[in-house]
Amino acid sequence: MLIRYKKAFEKIAMGLLSFMPNEKDIKKLKETIHSYENDDNWVLYLWKKNEEYIGIVGLVTDSNNVATIQHVSVVPSYRGEGVAKEMLQEVAELGQYECVRATEETRKFVHKCINCIDEEADDH
Repeated sequence: MLIRYKKAFEKIAMGLLSFMPNEKDIKKLKETIHSYENDDNWVLYLWKKNEEYIGIVGLVTDSNNVATIQHVSVVPSYRGEGVAKEMLQEVAELGQYECVRATEETRKFVHKCINCIDEEADDH
């Protein structure tokens, strides 16, 4: 189940984001969380299974209501179970975004997970 990020989830979100290769540095991680908390175009969802938060997906939206997937991360012990695919499909099915696409960094993984993704990677 997708749950919209709020400040109370900060430590959980930082832990999940830290699995991303470009989010290992604590300073970078804090900047990323700050952007999700303060920029209306940055949207972060946590994935909850039973009572545990096991994944995270972060997007940046533009004025055309296009969502670009910036971050996708799953707790290592849940990888290979289709969690990321479920998260991304639910994001695509929310009906809030005209189109869902990926950055160069997330493109290959995201494309494997959902078929309706825009073929052009965004360089944001």
